Amino acid sequence: MLPDLKALLAPVLVDPVVDRLVLLLNHVLGAEAEAVRHLLPHAGRVMQLELVSLPRLLQPPQQLALVVTPAGLVARCEQEPGRRPDLKVTVGAGNPALLVWRALQGDLPGVDIQGDAQFAADVDWLLRNLRWDIERDLEQLFGPAAAHELHKFGRAGAQALRRAAAGASSALAGRG
Repeated sequence: MLPDLKALLAPVLVDPVVDRLVLLLNHVLGAEAEAVRHLLPHAGRVMQLELVSLPRLLQPPQQLALVVTPAGLVARCEQEPGRRPDLKVTVGAGNPALLVWRALQGDLPGVDIQGDAQFAADVDWLLRNLRWDIERDLEQLFGPAAAHELHKFGRAGAQALRRAAAGASSALAGRG
């Protein structure tokens, strides 16, 4: 019954989330001309993203393939049967919450990139250098003063969560 439930819910839950993540990725890419410049030479090339060790209840789509658009952004695409992607990006996702947490802190996840050397180098550059400027986006919605305060509040909250997580880790390590 569980696999049938997952198959039933995937188009309702997984696909919209993945579509929103692609929109967010394009938003971040589009805000950085240098990022777009790194992707432009790869227009039409396909990158396959694979999350490994993901918990069973959080299975992603069978294949998440992204094609680089002529604008230097990305779009979801169907991987043609029998065609290998130009690049395969494998991300260890055994602990999805920790993966997201570290990504929000700017830490690189454990990533393995295989395929075209120049495409791989440019994707690696993106992973190392591309950051979401949340304050700039908040400024467009709320104005500079409110955006600065909201960003400061969010940063303080994130630091408090990091301290709490570090304290919990220390407490658990002390028990062992």
